[in-house]
Amino acid sequence: MLRRIVSAPVHEVARETPVDAAPLLSEQLGRSVWLKREDLQPVYSFKLRGAYARMACLSAAERARGVVAASAGNHAQGIAVAGARMGVKATVVMPRTTPAIKVDAVRRLGAEVVVHGDSYDAAQARAIALCNEAGAVFIPPFDDPDVIAGQGTVATEILRQCKHTPDAVFVPVGGGGLLAGVAAAIKALSPETRVIGVEPEGAASFAAALKAGKPVDIGPVNLFADGAAVRKAGAWTYRIAAPLVDEMIAVSIDEICAAVHDVFLDTRSVIEPAGALAVAGIKRWVAAGGVGEHLVAINSGANISFERMAHVVERAEIGAGREILFSATIPERPGSFLNFCRALDRPELTEFNYRFSSPEEAHVFVGLRMGGGRGRRDELFQRLRYAGFPVTDLTDNELARDHLRHMVGGRCASPEREVLYRFQFPERPGALEQFLDVLAGRWSISLFHYRNHGAAYGRVLAGFLVPEADQAPFEQFLARTGYPHSAVTDEACRLFVGEAQPGLLKQAVG
Repeated sequence: MLRRIVSAPVHEVARETPVDAAPLLSEQLGRSVWLKREDLQPVYSFKLRGAYARMACLSAAERARGVVAASAGNHAQGIAVAGARMGVKATVVMPRTTPAIKVDAVRRLGAEVVVHGDSYDAAQARAIALCNEAGAVFIPPFDDPDVIAGQGTVATEILRQCKHTPDAVFVPVGGGGLLAGVAAAIKALSPETRVIGVEPEGAASFAAALKAGKPVDIGPVNLFADGAAVRKAGAWTYRIAAPLVDEMIAVSIDEICAAVHDVFLDTRSVIEPAGALAVAGIKRWVAAGGVGEHLVAINSGANISFERMAHVVERAEIGAGREILFSATIPERPGSFLNFCRALDRPELTEFNYRFSSPEEAHVFVGLRMGGGRGRRDELFQRLRYAGFPVTDLTDNELARDHLRHMVGGRCASPEREVLYRFQFPERPGALEQFLDVLAGRWSISLFHYRNHGAAYGRVLAGFLVPEADQAPFEQFLARTGYPHSAVTDEACRLFVGEAQPGLLKQAVG
């Protein structure tokens, strides 16, 4: 594999990106942290390397027939650039959920775009069918030895550019192409350097493969870091990387958002969530006691839509430990708000939501910008409780962060039984209409809150009036929608939007 890596002609189209110092991160962590800036590639992602390396191996006959790929973004742009450079017709099948900014970018780069399906799997099936129809060559996004070799050139540059031999290189992991290429190069040229893969929580398919001893389908994955949201590691990537990787780390959405912020502070560049995985991994690794002075994070890409930035900013403060969220119960009598604010001791408020609940008490949703870690948070909550204000910590509550902080509370006035569910809706025209068609007016919707962050899927919180006797057919309806969903029983929901029914919390198959 090393011979393939060093001979891959990626620099005919790709930049040799710099390894930049990250002084603020280094000071924060007490280590020497460096950033491999693949976000500075012409298509703002490392994917150009693998796409070009694979297409450079095409025969004259294969080039004449053209290439086809399936992608929701970065691989597509790499294919488009490589095809334009080589004079090869390139067709890319992209899911309908792909943000328009990415579809438009691929077209501008010269590829033909076919929009098909609501998922990568559907797009890939269509791409393979097109290959069979036209005799074109399918170019996979990661599971190919030449693609892996192209990605491995990132590592040879790192070793050549770093002033000190890295103690560890942190690699974002989706399907594993970058991890396999980097691990193959580093372990051949600098075996003492640790290779650490970083995946998003809820999409850790490579860690699952290592545990199972082979690639396994982990089912529906968390789509936040869409560039790394892969259900199953590749056969080639697993075969190459499994014996070489020293460690795997999984990081949360909040940690990823905080890492995007960290990179911005050091570089004034905004990278995509998948591109920030390595920095998030370094922070978690150091906090867990990882040993090593010179650490390199691969910033793998910067293809983030403008709309998604708001969500990243919103979650970054919590991920960095600079914001807390909580609910408090306040007596409904004159002077209660003033007493509550005095008990807060003049903090920097980021959120303050209130809605009348009953003549006796009110529930407020509060966000505070406050450092100092868990100790200072506990001190504040103890002070509030001592002052007579019951408090519930919502800082780590996903439902509160995604929905409740953006809603005005209020319980359902209907005497009928209300159930609450969370959904993932594909971001495409007709998704809600399809949902309502299946619902067919049988159960009334009592609550509906939807948020679009410029990603492939939107998050929905919905309430329905469902008699106890209808619960089984209602669950059959949920299965027919085809949308990933889960029932909600949550204290925060009880306080702010109504009484969730006990015993309904269970994951359902989308």
